[in-house]
Amino acid sequence: MSLRERLQTSLKEAMKAKEAERLSTLRLINAAIKDREIAARGESGDIEVGEADILAILGKMVKQRHESARAYEEGGRLELAEKEMAEIGVIEEFLPRQLSADEVEAAMVSAIAEASASSIRDMGKVMAVLKGKYTGQMDFGTVGPMVKARLS
Repeated sequence: MSLRERLQTSLKEAMKAKEAERLSTLRLINAAIKDREIAARGESGDIEVGEADILAILGKMVKQRHESARAYEEGGRLELAEKEMAEIGVIEEFLPRQLSADEVEAAMVSAIAEASASSIRDMGKVMAVLKGKYTGQMDFGTVGPMVKARLS
């Protein structure tokens, strides 16, 4: 079952079970995917958003909610922070398992070898290899500095 089909099935199940919070989050996910499709229509004739694009959207949504939850906690708005964390839980159901630190390290070493990278100038090649293989499984904002340090 594709990721899009899983999202639609979960949306229907949440409606039937009257799970308001879950339903709200699933609708936000679908809205973000629709927004990406609309933006893609303007750029090219391709209307369908692929699995990698959906994973990128979900990853971005998780990152946004982590930042919001942190801001709410700092502002003393714990009920809003809890809501953001609940949304993260729903979104993460559709993301692949995140790689451990050791797995990230191994993937990074493998990508450097695959790209035949020898200096910081090759960082883009290494990141392209990682994004091609591990979209949704690692935080590229964290991995980027690690790759940079390794190539320096």
